[in-house]
Amino acid sequence: VQLVESGGGLVQAGGSLRLSCAASGFTFDEYAIAWFRQAPGKERERVSCISTDDNSTYYADSVKGRFTISYHNAKGTAYLQMNNLKSEDTAYYYCAADPGPGCGFGWVYGYGNLYWGKGTLVSVTS
Repeated sequence: VQLVESGGGLVQAGGSLRLSCAASGFTFDEYAIAWFRQAPGKERERVSCISTDDNSTYYADSVKGRFTISYHNAKGTAYLQMNNLKSEDTAYYYCAADPGPGCGFGWVYGYGNLYWGKGTLVSVTS
C-alpha cells in the first residue's frame, strides 16, 4: 500500500487548494480514505473521511462547509477540496487508508492499521 499526497502550497486566506492522494497497492473498496493534518507544535487532528462502500463523509467541525472529500475509483486517487482557507488551516496534510471500507477505528482514533502518506504542506497567509 502506498499513498502519495500532492497539491499543497502557499495560498492567501480566502483562497482554495485541492489536495490529491494517489493510491496504489489496494483498491478503494477495501479501505476508507481519510485526511488528517498537523500544524507546527500541535497534535495531529482529523480533517475528513469518506467510506467507500456508501460514500458517507465525515468532517471536523472546523472544516465543515469549506472542505469536500471525494475519490475517483478508476484513477485510484482521493481528493480534498479546500475552499475559503484560513490561516488556522496551515498544516501538513496527510492522507491515510483505513481498513474498512467504512470510516472506523483509524479515523476515530488516528492510529491502528492505517497506511499513511508522507504529507503535503499547506500554508495560508492572512
